[in-house]
Amino acid sequence: MKIFLDGKYVSQDEAKISVFDHGLLYGDGVFEGIRVYNGKIFRLDQHLDRLSASAKAIMLNISMTKKELVEVCCETCRLNGVRDGYIRLVVTRGVGNLGLDPFKCRKPTVFVIADKIELYPGKVYRNGIELITAATQRVHPAAISPSIKSLNYLNNILAKIEAIHAGTIEAIMLNHSGYVAECTGDNLFIVRGGRLETPPVSDGALVGITRAVVFELASKLKLAAGETHLTRYDLMTADECFLTGTAAEIVPVSKIDCRPVGTGKPGSVTLKLMAEFHKLTRTEGTPILPVGKRVAAK
Repeated sequence: MKIFLDGKYVSQDEAKISVFDHGLLYGDGVFEGIRVYNGKIFRLDQHLDRLSASAKAIMLNISMTKKELVEVCCETCRLNGVRDGYIRLVVTRGVGNLGLDPFKCRKPTVFVIADKIELYPGKVYRNGIELITAATQRVHPAAISPSIKSLNYLNNILAKIEAIHAGTIEAIMLNHSGYVAECTGDNLFIVRGGRLETPPVSDGALVGITRAVVFELASKLKLAAGETHLTRYDLMTADECFLTGTAAEIVPVSKIDCRPVGTGKPGSVTLKLMAEFHKLTRTEGTPILPVGKRVAAK
């Protein structure tokens, strides 16, 4: 496997960063997970825009232009023969000292990995996933904005541990007010009376790329959709529920805290959105062109 690391393509064994990198020491950095379908990188432009916004929010200067990042993502896929897979693009604060001061880090570290991924087993997409509500709360939006996709995922990991110990693989996280924020790695939607509803960013939800795609598909399918404060009761009494995320795509939910959602099987609206999403991902994206050709983000 070849990995892009600070201007070079190196083997997996050679892809090493300093123990003084503030991404390692403090989770000081930002990242994007990006999907590749049928030789095209899906919504690359939106991912790079979100990466730039996250970096700006934490005063991290990315040392590469958007065009250069597009080329690096494409080249990393080419070198690894990835036509259907996943890209992890990471920018850390870079090497500094053992103190917190981020301005002691002179140059950010940038690396890109392109590989295969399967976040959930196939049966989850056929039968639905079971969720629990975690006791671990989502970090308060006033502490760290949920719009910043940072390297510090300890909050989510603690909730993930709860899910695994409960015998499932995903958990719902509530915010400080008791409203639903998101899951440990995905946004969450419910279907109620034919309307799609999802928590607002102010409740602790990431501005998800797939979340935005679902709104687009809802408009195409003439489905009402919007942001709404959601409680556990809303989830338990919903007609349907599903998760969205770049790696996860669209995942139907069958049970929440031991209670079946709707019929306990993937609902018709969820299945329709899944089908439309798969059509879209197979036709849209930034093409991974042969070596020597340059592309602009689309």
